Amino acid sequence: MKVAIIGAGICGLYLAWKLAERGQEVTVFEKNKKIGKEVCSGLFSERILDFIPESGELIQNEIKHCVIHFPKRTLKLNFSRKFLVMSHAALDELVAGLVKKAGARILLDRKMSISQADSFDRIIGCDGALSEVRKDLGGNPPKFYAAIQGFVDRKDDSEFVETWATKKGFIWKIPRGENAEWGIMEEPDLAQKSFQQFLEENKIELNGLRAWIIPQGLIASRNARVALCGDAAGLTKPWSGGGVIWGLKAAEILLKNFPDFLKYQEEVKTFFGPKIALAKMAKKIVYFLGWNFPWAIPQNFRIESDFLT
Repeated sequence: MKVAIIGAGICGLYLAWKLAERGQEVTVFEKNKKIGKEVCSGLFSERILDFIPESGELIQNEIKHCVIHFPKRTLKLNFSRKFLVMSHAALDELVAGLVKKAGARILLDRKMSISQADSFDRIIGCDGALSEVRKDLGGNPPKFYAAIQGFVDRKDDSEFVETWATKKGFIWKIPRGENAEWGIMEEPDLAQKSFQQFLEENKIELNGLRAWIIPQGLIASRNARVALCGDAAGLTKPWSGGGVIWGLKAAEILLKNFPDFLKYQEEVKTFFGPKIALAKMAKKIVYFLGWNFPWAIPQNFRIESDFLT
């Protein structure tokens, strides 16, 4: 089959790699002039090694737990599987090399739409939070959060991340080995003001400030020929905004059901629907207690880092 993958992010590249290995004729269309997502924290659970074993060479630091700060209580969240700090751009470039070795084509600086891809048997939209493929299919967009990040150029190889709860999101600090990353995920109208106030109060000066959009809310295409995957489908964790492992899990489900996109869409909803509902509920409960009854939350607890199970 001829397969068009629109978007050369991690999900699009992973699908291109695996489909090409199966003998499909795959072309990846990327609107940018180079591969590599620069605006991302690059904090993935060690499940990333299950999907892309070669990514082990990119590890910059290992994270074992998270410290969560509410105004009147500090919690320690232990992960059942540790997190790995990597460069997302380097991960994209690594998988792009695997795509080419498998025989698929990557066309850079090339926009593509559903109507332009009429010569392809299947089309997969992996074109990110503001997906044009999703817009072409119609339907409601996901909810959007704003994310901002910057860096302090001081070596930090701590084995834990820190977060500070904000009204609807959180501020984070990630030790990346050679430096430390600070950032915020919050509703768009609150993000910049909340982050700036925090930085000023704590006398933190950042370099390399960047911003991006995080989508939340699973969007299924209901189309037999066109599928969405990753951020294009609004598939990110409700509690952290991370989308790589969830996107790769969705890609795995797509590969399992290929070329039956309707079956893929049903299985994705069945798999992620309950997990999204549970995660939203857990986040609401923790935030409500953290802000109003902080003593009611255990100070030390453990979770499964990707699926809260």
